[in-house]
Amino acid sequence: MKSNLKKTFLILLFTFFCLNITAQSNHVLWYNQPAEFFEESLVLGNGKMGATVFGGANSDKIYLNDATLWSGEPVNANMNPDAYKNIPEIREALKNENYKLADELNKKIEGKNSESYSPLGTLEINNSEKGKAVNYHRELDISNAVSKVSYEMNGVKFTREYFVSAPDQIMVIKLTSDHKGGLNFDINLKSLLKSNVEVRNNTLIMTGSAPIHENAGYTVLPKYLDIKERGTKFTTLIQIKKTDGKITNSRETLILKDATEAIIYVSVATSFNGFNKNPVTEGLDDITIALQNLNKAFAKPFDQLKESHIADYQKFYNRLTLDLGKTTAPDLPTDERLLRYADGKEDKNLEILYFNFGRYLLISSSRTLGVPANLQGIWNPHLNAPWSSNYTMNINLEENYWLAENTNLSEMHLPLLSFIKNLSVTGKVTAKTFYGVNEGWASAHNSDIWAMTNPVGQFGKEDPSWACWPLSGAWLSTHIWEHYVFSQDKNYLKSEGYPIMKGAAQFFFGWMILDKNGNLITSPSTSPENKYIAPDGFIGATMYGGTADLAMIRECFEKTIKASKVLNTDADFRAKLETALAKFHPYKIGKKGNLQEWYFDWNDEDPKHRHQSQLFGLFPGDHITPEKTPDLAEASKKTLEIKGDETTGWSKGWRINLWARLWDGNRAYKMFRELLKYVDPDGKKTETPRRGGGTYPNLFDAHPPFQIDGNFGGAAAVAEMLIQSDENEIRLLPALPDAWETGSVKGICARGGFEIEMNWENKILKRVSVFSKNGGKTTLINGDKKQNIVLKKGEKHEINW
Repeated sequence: MKSNLKKTFLILLFTFFCLNITAQSNHVLWYNQPAEFFEESLVLGNGKMGATVFGGANSDKIYLNDATLWSGEPVNANMNPDAYKNIPEIREALKNENYKLADELNKKIEGKNSESYSPLGTLEINNSEKGKAVNYHRELDISNAVSKVSYEMNGVKFTREYFVSAPDQIMVIKLTSDHKGGLNFDINLKSLLKSNVEVRNNTLIMTGSAPIHENAGYTVLPKYLDIKERGTKFTTLIQIKKTDGKITNSRETLILKDATEAIIYVSVATSFNGFNKNPVTEGLDDITIALQNLNKAFAKPFDQLKESHIADYQKFYNRLTLDLGKTTAPDLPTDERLLRYADGKEDKNLEILYFNFGRYLLISSSRTLGVPANLQGIWNPHLNAPWSSNYTMNINLEENYWLAENTNLSEMHLPLLSFIKNLSVTGKVTAKTFYGVNEGWASAHNSDIWAMTNPVGQFGKEDPSWACWPLSGAWLSTHIWEHYVFSQDKNYLKSEGYPIMKGAAQFFFGWMILDKNGNLITSPSTSPENKYIAPDGFIGATMYGGTADLAMIRECFEKTIKASKVLNTDADFRAKLETALAKFHPYKIGKKGNLQEWYFDWNDEDPKHRHQSQLFGLFPGDHITPEKTPDLAEASKKTLEIKGDETTGWSKGWRINLWARLWDGNRAYKMFRELLKYVDPDGKKTETPRRGGGTYPNLFDAHPPFQIDGNFGGAAAVAEMLIQSDENEIRLLPALPDAWETGSVKGICARGGFEIEMNWENKILKRVSVFSKNGGKTTLINGDKKQNIVLKKGEKHEINW
């Protein structure tokens, strides 16, 4: 009997041991080979400096970026001072239903294109001794924002450790050999921009400048770069700290010989000093800043640098933890794991890893005031990046920040909020000169670090379907309210937020006109990047009273009204907005049961178009809900069904959130799985390539090409499936899919300044803990159950549901 018990115990112990060593990690990406393509690399960042690590054995390549290195200089907002004079003519053409003429005339309301986010340079570490690496392992641990590489070559074990520190504004790379004197390598730097590289006092120095002007397909032209007083300057400094061995150099290379351990310090800086300052004549001293950061970090021991980096990072990352129950997925490298998941296999920890990775990317790319995460976060290797790696404000920039507040990263929202403040400055000129509105501010489809607000299109050369769209101020202003309603920071709302919201509302109050039925509409109007088919067969973009316009302005007005009430200010203006809202052209449900995108029930040129802007009121807005507006919610559902589930990465991220808001957890989960569909790196040649929207081997979102918004939108959608809230109520597990029948979450946030911890079993909520940051009341809702709670500041309330 004892023998059998002992045998059973040993089997159970062995099973437990096996399960634990093979359980997939929810915070480590790892691979058995170096990265060959950008979409296989591992990225690090401190919210300003970005590093893309390939982890090669014989030669390691690291792309370097700085969030503030862009082409261009402060924008001349008054670039097209008479553009607004064309508005009456466009409106007249629309009134006469001459859409072709309206489309042509709308091109006269265009300005310059945005500037481009620039690559800083490439750092290469080349081993002197070449050989075949065995037992290779490469990883990124997103619980501490540290990447590691280890391998053996010619009987020697080598390790590398990489991180980019926010407290010390430095990148640190530690290299070790388990044989004395085993490290022999050289370091070089190069840039796609105009630059100079030299070694002085055992410091590798690269200085250069970004182009002062960007055009589609531009190359770096010397005539731009040789103008002394223009263009953002940059500096990169590299030093090696060794335990033994010898440092030598050539003119452009640092060389280390016969060392056992070495630490490489990489410091970068630019002269950017704000959106409205010439980066040369009024710029920061990039050389001095880079040198100061280098010297301070060099004086500190490696362990101290690493500890302060991890402590700083984890104070954000550790605020939220998610568990989705038991997983039976085997332990595989991340690329193989994605392939297995694409075959329909279960891997709950991969789903958590993707969610955690989204939070990691936001912490790593959004910590510089006035410089939010761009289309690629901060990780761009291209001189001519896709879409200039700019701020695309008809969805993409906003989607980057959907997870900021509800996943407990409110501080990461501040770069966007301060950027909106910059837009409100240049946008005052844009409102007057492009649209003839003398109050408030406007911003359009694209922007850049210089807070450009004009409609793009190269002064009439581009299609109005994307170039002519003055609505981003409405959308962006709702982020200000989101920050307030989650944080309850009334001082911010009063001193900065509300004046910006009011300015956005003032513009639209002046921009809207009455239609023939006496309802308020926009004219001209477009629906982002989509086109209609008119009854005469004309395919166009310029119209009036587009649903997306009215949905966004409705949200803008409603949130501005709420803000004025919170601050007890501007009662007269508030009354004007309330009166205007009552006169808005109403939503229309089309003959297919869909929510109309256009003023008339016209067909789309592309019925499955990636944009779903007419559904803005459902998400990210909140004036369409299954409970408050069931007919509009049903029409939104029909619209999504017509569009289908197959779409690009960021669009899929948006659609998952929309299905979550319709409380359809299984449909949202189906699309979430599709978002994690394995996609081959763009440059990889295979017999059966896997392309389309999805996820690259390094978990980057495939639009394709890489766009980070899908990562952020997908992570936000996980939170949206677990919790939804407004100023008065919190819905717990509103769109919980069957696949996540058991789990727990801690640190997820709700509007009203609440932080939630909860666990559930068999899809039944078991326990909820609610913490109030500032005191307040709310109603908790789960299924048919409701519970009202009132909490004091700092108070926590626990409920066994």
